[in-house]
Amino acid sequence: MKIGEAQQIYREQIKEYRAQRSVISKQLKDVRSRMEHFPGQKEEYASEAATLELTLNALDEKETEYQEYLDKLAEQYCAYWNATVADQQADAAAEYAEDMGKMMEVARRIMKGGIVPASDEKKLMEYSFEMYQTAKNIGALAQREKREKYKSLWQDEEEKEYDDPQEVAENGTAPEGAPEVVDVADTVASVAGQ
Repeated sequence: MKIGEAQQIYREQIKEYRAQRSVISKQLKDVRSRMEHFPGQKEEYASEAATLELTLNALDEKETEYQEYLDKLAEQYCAYWNATVADQQADAAAEYAEDMGKMMEVARRIMKGGIVPASDEKKLMEYSFEMYQTAKNIGALAQREKREKYKSLWQDEEEKEYDDPQEVAENGTAPEGAPEVVDVADTVASVAGQ
C-alpha cells in the first residue's frame, strides 16, 4: 500500500472513531445523570454505564493503535520527502560548483586575450561585474596578434527535471504492521456482545 493511501484510510478511521466516542460520551453522561435523578434504577443504569465505559475504552484503544500507525506513516513520508530533497540539493550544489568553475575559466580566457562567446561574457558579468571588468582590463593589456577563439562552456546544458517530493513521499511504500481496519460499528458491537 502507498503511504498517501494509507494516511487517508487511517485518518478517516480516526475521524470516525472520534465521532463515535463523542456520541458514546454523551450517552454515558446522560446515563450518569439518570443514575443521580432515579436512585431506584441505579443498578440498571450502572450496568449500562459500565458497558458504555468499556465501549469508550475499546474505541480509545483502537484509535490509539491507528494513531500510532499514522505516526509511523508520517515518519516514513518525511523520510521519502527528505531523501528526494537531499538529492535535489546535492545536484544543485554540484551544478553550482560546476558553474563557478566555468565562470573562472571564462575569466581566465578573457584575461589571456581570448575571444569568448557573448553569452559566456554575459554570464560572467551577471555573476560578478568586478570580476568581468578585471578580466577585460587584463585581457586588453595582454592583446596578442593572434587571439584564440573559444566555444561556449554552457552549450551542452540541459534542464534536469526533478521529482516532486510530495509525490515521491505519497507513492512510497507504507511500513509493515498496518493495523486491521475495523469499522466503528463492529468495535462497538464487540463490546456490547460481551
